Amino acid sequence: MIIAFLSNLFGIINFGLLIYLLDVLFNNLTEAKLQAMLATPKWYDVGQQFNHYFALIIKNHGKFVALQFVCLQVFLSVLLTNVCYYLSMLVRERIKNRVLRNARRAIFGKIMNLHLGYFSNQRKGDLMNRASSDVGEMESTTVFALDLFVREPLAVFLFLGALLWISWQMTLFTLLIVPIMAGMIALVSRRLRKQSNNMHHLGGLLNSTLEETLGALRVIKSYNAGKYISQKFDKDNLAYLRQARSIARTRELASPFSEIAGVGLIVIILLYGGSLILSDQSTLSASEFITYLIILSQFLRPIKAISNALSNIQRGLAAGERIFEVLDLPSDVTDKPNAKVLQTFEKRIEFRNVWFKYEDAWILQDVSFVIEKGTTVALVGASGSGKSTIADLLCRFYDVQKGAILIDDVDIRDVTQESLRDMMGIVTQEYILFNDTVYNNIAFAETNATQEQVEKAARIANAHDFIIQKEEGYQTNVGDKGTKLSGGQKQRISIARAVFKNPPILLLDEATSSLDTEVEKAVQLALNNLMENRTSLIIAHRLSTIQHAHQIIVLNKGVIVERGTHEQLIQIEGGTYQNLNKMQALAV
Repeated sequence: MIIAFLSNLFGIINFGLLIYLLDVLFNNLTEAKLQAMLATPKWYDVGQQFNHYFALIIKNHGKFVALQFVCLQVFLSVLLTNVCYYLSMLVRERIKNRVLRNARRAIFGKIMNLHLGYFSNQRKGDLMNRASSDVGEMESTTVFALDLFVREPLAVFLFLGALLWISWQMTLFTLLIVPIMAGMIALVSRRLRKQSNNMHHLGGLLNSTLEETLGALRVIKSYNAGKYISQKFDKDNLAYLRQARSIARTRELASPFSEIAGVGLIVIILLYGGSLILSDQSTLSASEFITYLIILSQFLRPIKAISNALSNIQRGLAAGERIFEVLDLPSDVTDKPNAKVLQTFEKRIEFRNVWFKYEDAWILQDVSFVIEKGTTVALVGASGSGKSTIADLLCRFYDVQKGAILIDDVDIRDVTQESLRDMMGIVTQEYILFNDTVYNNIAFAETNATQEQVEKAARIANAHDFIIQKEEGYQTNVGDKGTKLSGGQKQRISIARAVFKNPPILLLDEATSSLDTEVEKAVQLALNNLMENRTSLIIAHRLSTIQHAHQIIVLNKGVIVERGTHEQLIQIEGGTYQNLNKMQALAV
């Protein structure tokens, strides 16, 4: 604000010096006027001080020296104006970049902290659009906002002060027209904001279609659905283009309208003031009137800039609303203010009368069981019976609605999420790898890992042999989502990641369900190595992989219907577990 103020102030001084320049060039300085200027100035009146000094130069050194003095002052004021302008641009760029950095950090942090249920109802493409394109819109908005609220208002008030100082009567006449201009600009801005909201929504749909297509190219090609998907994309793309055109038509109205209104205002003032000067009724000299018109044209410049900024800022405001929709979302899973840090795991995990639902129907109903330290508990049941939900609740991806989950008799809602998840290692049926090296995927999030530690984890996971056969070994890039590796290799690297973390509690979510029999044996061996001396909760699809479990819990529609060892459950005639076992035996 200080630098912008100085830049505008020196600019006004530059234009104010035109009066003296014109007076010298057109010989308008009469003897009477010079004598008036030579009168002793008041110490606080800068204008009188300059007039006095200017008149002394003319009296003692002549008009040419006075002309040189004015030209030097003009040069210095222009120099200072542009130096201050440059410095203000540097500050503005710094502010803009920090706002963008903070916005990206805030929305990414919020996405990381939101509960998983939020993402099941959202399009990934729309979220990506908010985190990238919408934040990008804030770049221009920040610039326009700084101009709108700092630079241009300062310029308006300073130029207005200069106009009032030269002629307050004509300035009041000028100000009667400004509200009309402002009203028209407000109408354009309101329409533009509504259009921008629609455009950002369409941009999110476009991104979603693109993201879904990239993730399903194999299916699209196999079903020869390229034409169908292309038509869908073209439809969204055309809607986006039409909205962009509509915004452009509305936005570009602001500049020509303000230009025409500004020129019209100057023409009116020129006619009005010119008629007074021609009839000798004006208190202004010709040089003062010309300077007044020049300053008036500069006074209209920041008004036009504010008009353009108001129009251009609407897209950013619409983007900001979409960003803050995410930032303002309350998180369903948060740490309590006095949450404790879970230091160790010593005794047991207990599910005590747990009820849970995502929306209306209960997914889990009065579920109770205990996992003693060092034991393996398996969950089996049909799809949708609540097996994966139990694992998600234990990790506190969601919070239970009724009942409690306890670790060593402490409710997991009373401990920090970070310390709780530090106790757990997860291997899922999905091969979740990052587009990075094998080494970095195993030592995930651990920056101080050594080669020896990573190799040890890979050996336990039965992955070392195939890794060293790669051309670059542990520095081999696995590709997007591990596309350069086979299913069994990806799963063993996932297991190595869990081994490297060395957690006391292990969650296996159908870790071998999508593998063929031969590969499953290698992965199962790795899992057995991983589970040794650990407390494990296994979500099983193939019953052959859980026969060693200390306890098997059978779920049906969110209710525990059977529990016991494999030998005990297989003996229950007509039981759910026995039926599942028979079906899998027939399938083999």
